[in-house]
Amino acid sequence: MKYKLGIIGYPLGHSISPVIQKAGFESIGLDAEYDVMETPAEDLVDRIKFLKANGYHGFNVTIPLKIPISFFMSDMDDYSNIAGCINTVKISGEQREMFGYNTDIYGFKTAIPSDVDLKNKNACILGTGGASRAAAVGLIEKGINSIDFYTRNIINAQNAINYLRDKFPNIKFTAHQIQNVVSLPETAIVVNATPIGMKGFAADEQPLSDYVIKTLDKSTIVYDIVYNPLTTRFLQSAQKEGLRTVEGLDMLLYQAQHAVQIWTGKTPDVKEMKIAALRNL
Repeated sequence: MKYKLGIIGYPLGHSISPVIQKAGFESIGLDAEYDVMETPAEDLVDRIKFLKANGYHGFNVTIPLKIPISFFMSDMDDYSNIAGCINTVKISGEQREMFGYNTDIYGFKTAIPSDVDLKNKNACILGTGGASRAAAVGLIEKGINSIDFYTRNIINAQNAINYLRDKFPNIKFTAHQIQNVVSLPETAIVVNATPIGMKGFAADEQPLSDYVIKTLDKSTIVYDIVYNPLTTRFLQSAQKEGLRTVEGLDMLLYQAQHAVQIWTGKTPDVKEMKIAALRNL
């Protein structure tokens, strides 16, 4: 059987998901195609009809569709319900039902080195979009008991934070204006969950100033979910201060690996996927 898979979202010109997934398919001897289908939000309904009618087995979902796609699912996994967004869909059965998954959380937490102990510690997350929700859930599963969010618009951020408070009443969540930051609290890990620093989007910028980065304790982990460029300016600044860093590419690879597991029941070789990614960055 040939698998028909793909990715939907808009824009998709920067995506290296096809390269990663194809390498994953090859590593397990899977006969599959992976199509890139640019889909603005207003075309989502038509795209779903197309995917169902043309025999697709599943697809990945990226911005701006991770939340609206949830309205079309027959069921969702626990991570999707907790995070409030979906990035992987499986289509199955004669009725072509759709089942939603969030593999971003798995990818985010798996990328954190196994020797890092976050139990009962604080985390700082920059941004309050969909990626920050995945980061928050992943950090809570790793043992974090308080999270400080830093955002440009605290009023808009309240919905996301209130949502998390409902899901995790024992975790302390606070919001701060990122423009006013001169130092961060004692924290075990700082996560950039914004697109700042991404190639083609403020690539020469970083979400925190060098001054703030210098105030971090030397034991703090700095994690950037941006994967292109591989080492963002934010990570470069952290490394100059001797801080341990985590690159966004690892999160992307682990979430992609888990998506293939969901679609096929087989586990692709993440090393082969990483080699393919590095050749195309």
